[in-house]
Amino acid sequence: EQESEDDIHSSRSSLDRQSHHRANTTMHVCWYRNTSISMTDHSVAVENQLSGYLLRKFKNSNGWQKLWVVFTNFCLFFYKTHQDDYPLASLPLLGYAVSSPVEADGIQKDYVFKLQFKSHVYFFRAESKYTFER
Repeated sequence: EQESEDDIHSSRSSLDRQSHHRANTTMHVCWYRNTSISMTDHSVAVENQLSGYLLRKFKNSNGWQKLWVVFTNFCLFFYKTHQDDYPLASLPLLGYAVSSPVEADGIQKDYVFKLQFKSHVYFFRAESKYTFER
């Protein structure tokens, strides 16, 4: 799980580590983060999956990287394009808070949301209002 979160900060491709990629299971993330989910939440998660392009903000720059993102089973999976067979990285979302950026974040773009868990902070930008609301 830690490798997955670190990979998303990296600008170099992790395709060379594909053989080491493992899926982030809900049970593993719940145990690691000392959290639990209800059966209702699990049932809703199984029925709700999203995919589309998002822009990910690079950690220490003004640049944004366009990625194909699949949201399923409480996790975001990141691909270069929708045609890729293997994700570049994954981000288990259990325990993360979703919010809008604050002025101190210094992001002056529309359709941006912030994901935060302890000291891990990620910014993503949608290309339209429709995608942002989804």
